[in-house]
Amino acid sequence: MLYFIGLGLFSEDDISFKGFNALKSVDCIYAEFYTAKLMGGNIDNLIDKVDVPFVTLKREDVEDRNIVLEEAMTKDIAFVVAGDPLMATTHTELYVEAVNKGIETRIIHGSSIFSAAPGLTGLQAYKFGKTTTVPFPDENFFPHSPYDVIKANKNMGLHTLVLLDIQAHKDRFMTINQALDYLLKVESERNENVFTNDTIVVGLARAGSDKPLVKGGTVQEVVEFDFGGPLHCLIVPGDLHFVEAEALITLSDISKELLEDFL
Repeated sequence: MLYFIGLGLFSEDDISFKGFNALKSVDCIYAEFYTAKLMGGNIDNLIDKVDVPFVTLKREDVEDRNIVLEEAMTKDIAFVVAGDPLMATTHTELYVEAVNKGIETRIIHGSSIFSAAPGLTGLQAYKFGKTTTVPFPDENFFPHSPYDVIKANKNMGLHTLVLLDIQAHKDRFMTINQALDYLLKVESERNENVFTNDTIVVGLARAGSDKPLVKGGTVQEVVEFDFGGPLHCLIVPGDLHFVEAEALITLSDISKELLEDFL
């Protein structure tokens, strides 16, 4: 048996009761935290409660060596990740391969930024378009794809959830401020009026915690705002229903004047 278990958004306490019971029943727990990371707790607290061997995997262990699948052929194994277990392409590929190999599988979902972000901002989940990620730039690496996704979604009147890069092995987590600077730089190169200082954005920090922070405004207003510790994400709203506009005013501290066209 191979369990895919989501740990939830913020701490080890977010795991479901169903997921917790499954962890107590397996022979070994494998975890990966390179696609997402629990920032508000300590996974050791959870492991101490279940008293099961626990191994943290590197990216190559999941993508190249298939340790999890090898073990699940003869043992009951749990593969645990932050958030929901099937939101990352890597995890879905692992799930598909397990099914193809005839390994019995069970999915135990966890809370995810894909549901938390619309809920915390008051935006309607079905009005979001394609999600994108802003990566850390590097030498000869500065893709414009996040800008292109925002542009395409805007043309359809849809909201864009913008995830921000993490390099957990380096303890490096992109901030909303860095993401805004990145997109403004793309705008300076493209000059297509997609993402300017006047673009309305909503920043979200520490979803799943007791006190998540939601702050909206123009890019110029938000780019210097201190969102505190990770993890961060960003929303670029599309066309707003008046109920969404009212929610943003209340929930994201955005000025009524900015959204008066939607009220």
